[in-house]
Amino acid sequence: MARRNTARAETATSDGWWAPKRYGYGAGLPVAWQGWVVTLAYCLAVTLSAWLILPRSIFAFVMIVLSATAALILICAFKTRGGWRWRWGEDA
Repeated sequence: MARRNTARAETATSDGWWAPKRYGYGAGLPVAWQGWVVTLAYCLAVTLSAWLILPRSIFAFVMIVLSATAALILICAFKTRGGWRWRWGEDA
């Protein structure tokens, strides 16, 4: 039984797109190409909306940034190796 749980835990932790933070709560840097693509897409969405939308409507810009940020947080939360939880450094 312990062997099966260990294999499942290794599989769950090896398929993440972001590494967990060593201290604190959340994700660190991307460790897979998918994580880098999502991070780059977020940066492009915010930059392009600032360049194209912000001069016309601050409300639309804020809504785009909030939506993109919420999507990034959700994706990071589901795709971080080991999930999001508080870490004290020794068990990262």
